[in-house]
Amino acid sequence: MLSVYTFPEAFSPAECDAIVTLAREEELADAGLVKNRSDHNLRRADLAWLDERAGGEWIMERIMRLVAEANREHFDFALTEFGESPQVARYGAERQGHFTWHSDIGEGALASRRKLTMVVQLSDPAEYDGGALELQPDANIREANRVRGSAVLFPSFVLHRVTPVTSGERFSLSIWVHGPAFR
Repeated sequence: MLSVYTFPEAFSPAECDAIVTLAREEELADAGLVKNRSDHNLRRADLAWLDERAGGEWIMERIMRLVAEANREHFDFALTEFGESPQVARYGAERQGHFTWHSDIGEGALASRRKLTMVVQLSDPAEYDGGALELQPDANIREANRVRGSAVLFPSFVLHRVTPVTSGERFSLSIWVHGPAFR
């Protein structure tokens, strides 16, 4: 089945802490949508782009290894580059952080060539309520693994959402892998 591929222990809890610390080194930016649009009814989150933070090179090295393995074992997509920086998102209860149903393929030079999406659970699930990453690769909705450090990879055309966080805060790491457009 082409839907999803999961690494239950892609990053250790200590590595998750290091990624969140790196993201918090500077003020997080309000999350937007493709082409710098913003709509808080669709998405309420704060973001850090890791290419703007020094010391995170090891994160991209890990991501590349995981993506290569998942693509070899499961997807077999034509992948050419990581055209966008890894993104850390913070979904906080103070404003019911969420992201409504969407796919990651969109308008724009890079978004139109997204092939694979990877999302890493950085927060301990006991530290927040709500905030489920839900995927709809077919007629069924599936909740992604909430184990801290787990990664889920899926085709960027798969519908997914993050339900509102009702207490605490949820951090995740996302990256997109690019290639020739799906036909």
